[in-house]
Amino acid sequence: MELAEGQVAVVTGAASGVGLALARRFATDGLKVVLADVEADALEKAAAALREDGAVVHARVVDVGEREEVVALAEETYRTFGAVHVLCNNAGVGSGAEGRMWEHDPNDWKWAFAVNVWGVFHGIQAFVPRMLAGGEPGHVVNTSSGDGGIAPLPTASVYAVTKSAVVTMTESLYAHLKAEHARVGASVLFPGPHMLRTGLWESHRNRPARYAKQRPRRTPYRSLGQWEAAMREAGKEVRFTPVEEVADFVADGIRADRFWLLPESEHSDAQIRARSRSMLDRADPAYLENFVLD
Repeated sequence: MELAEGQVAVVTGAASGVGLALARRFATDGLKVVLADVEADALEKAAAALREDGAVVHARVVDVGEREEVVALAEETYRTFGAVHVLCNNAGVGSGAEGRMWEHDPNDWKWAFAVNVWGVFHGIQAFVPRMLAGGEPGHVVNTSSGDGGIAPLPTASVYAVTKSAVVTMTESLYAHLKAEHARVGASVLFPGPHMLRTGLWESHRNRPARYAKQRPRRTPYRSLGQWEAAMREAGKEVRFTPVEEVADFVADGIRADRFWLLPESEHSDAQIRARSRSMLDRADPAYLENFVLD
């Protein structure tokens, strides 16, 4: 579909990182943007900055893990603008899980699934029927990750499992939209191809009390800066993709009606081939044996 002035884009997780970059890009293309995020102060700051640049913005604090809040976002969006053309289910969190999978705190799983999986489904259920009923061209972008969406990342298994679910959910959405001969398309986004400087590393700051850890962490949370320093100290190269490049990639993908929003990457391609080869050969997943889990 073409992105055109006057259309409406809804972005969750829009107060920072990829979400804010998407909102900025859509605003640059003349779209009205609806920002949703759980972090009130950052959301208001992001909305104010976009308004200063001339964008038409509506912002609402939303916990996408709560269905009622996403439904309320949809109702308010349609009351305000009357239509939605682009929906980016982008909100996501890390889990902060420690140890082996069988040692994980159940609330780590509950919180990650609430946001990363249920949050995407809530967005689909709240917005897609209205987008279809409107009869106009539209597009849904669901944010996954190469860390799970392409191949498991055993060092972050909870996060990886949720992002794998997003891929399957979006494939299913694509099939259902095609069955309806809808004018609404679907894409799954793998931001990258390199690391991103986003707030995902500090997502524990917004962890709801209802998903509080049932036992204290054994080690402190590590910031992106600390992780980057450790990698460089170990002699490993760390490369970052600007979030603005991710937003441009998404806009181009929507225009091309492309399902796989997957940047070219030798690393990702090698993972895809290794996993596919393992499945086709009915062989053990040897591509997972190089991860250091201690």
